[in-house]
Amino acid sequence: MRRGSKLTLAVGALLLALLAGLLWPRHDAGPPPSAASQALPLADKVARGAYLARAGDCMACHTVRGGAQYAGGRALQTPFGAVISPNITPDVATGIGAWSADDFWHALHNGRSRDGRLLYPAFPYPNYTLVTRDDSDALYAYFKTIPPVRQPNAPHRLRFPYDSQVALAAWRALYFRPAAFRPEPARTAEWNRGAYLVQGLGHCSACHSARDALGGSGGELSGGLVPVLGWYAPALTSDAEAGLGDWAVGDIAQLLHTGVSPRATVFGPMAEVVRESLQHLSAADVQAMALYLKSLPRTGDSAPPYERSNAPQAVAFLQAGARLYDKHCAECHGADGRGAPPAYPPLAGNRALTMQDAANPIRLVLNGGFPPGTRGNPRPYGMPPFSHALNDVEVAQVVSYLRSAWGNNAAPVTSADVNRYRSVPLE
Repeated sequence: MRRGSKLTLAVGALLLALLAGLLWPRHDAGPPPSAASQALPLADKVARGAYLARAGDCMACHTVRGGAQYAGGRALQTPFGAVISPNITPDVATGIGAWSADDFWHALHNGRSRDGRLLYPAFPYPNYTLVTRDDSDALYAYFKTIPPVRQPNAPHRLRFPYDSQVALAAWRALYFRPAAFRPEPARTAEWNRGAYLVQGLGHCSACHSARDALGGSGGELSGGLVPVLGWYAPALTSDAEAGLGDWAVGDIAQLLHTGVSPRATVFGPMAEVVRESLQHLSAADVQAMALYLKSLPRTGDSAPPYERSNAPQAVAFLQAGARLYDKHCAECHGADGRGAPPAYPPLAGNRALTMQDAANPIRLVLNGGFPPGTRGNPRPYGMPPFSHALNDVEVAQVVSYLRSAWGNNAAPVTSADVNRYRSVPLE
């Protein structure tokens, strides 16, 4: 086939995809609620919705720091510009007060607003499409009870052509298909509950999966750099990264519920997830999530082998890092790197240090951080920042030392690697 013919076919296929995306049904009411949901007293349905809103961490995006709850206005930074979260209070003029339960389900399941506009996937409907109709109705019932706030929605600040519905339709044609959660009959009810929460409302793959140049994600929890934020969300399927394969289910559940465990401590964006969402879930639901995550098929279990250089310059670089560690870090983390968990996490054998992408340890040394304050860890111990005390070369030296000491075996980082993250916003 000639090159021109192939191009014509490709353009034609794209136009058909765009047409299909733009003409996707706008008033699909979806499945009816179950009999059990219809019989549920309204107060119980509202309480259920409040719980599910926590599970979905809805407030994190729909509330500006210091602003009214769920009134929107938070700028969600993406590689294509800023998406401004909408007002989802029950205000009729500026919120979702005029929405029906069908409209609300349609937004979660199909990624369309009440007026038929395509929604940007900063709203994680590629995950929320799995939410059941009963849970959608419970969320809707809850949001109808919160105080209405008259706050008009601000326009998105996206670059051309990403600010057009046509471009969004093309993205959806490539990456999105409405779906339903289908329990696996061979698995236990607990496992399926965990799968439903992780894949759906928990939208874990929104961070823990790599994205391509157009923002598409395979959703396979294989790890990826969180766009713009500059934190690396480790692969949950790799023992070379998150390392869940040799964790006890109880330790995974403790980390999700409290932010700390004998094996690790959460920092960065995950700390916010634990503080605002996961700590409020029931112990049974967190245990179910941990059980599901533990069961995921393992991939890439062996870290790429690294042969340390014996060149005098390389040896001196690590020795300088060792001296910096003794001066600034050993008091808390110990000369042997074993730490004093959960207050001071261990560094020896810590896969957060030895992943191929060293963004997280660089950012922690530069900016410090706190695990979340939770009911299970009400007085967290923090990591102080060292960006004011150490220059780029010194940060590279100490991080490289951490990646090579106590049996850790990962490539050193450079001052250029450090400089790349020195100016990245903290959130």
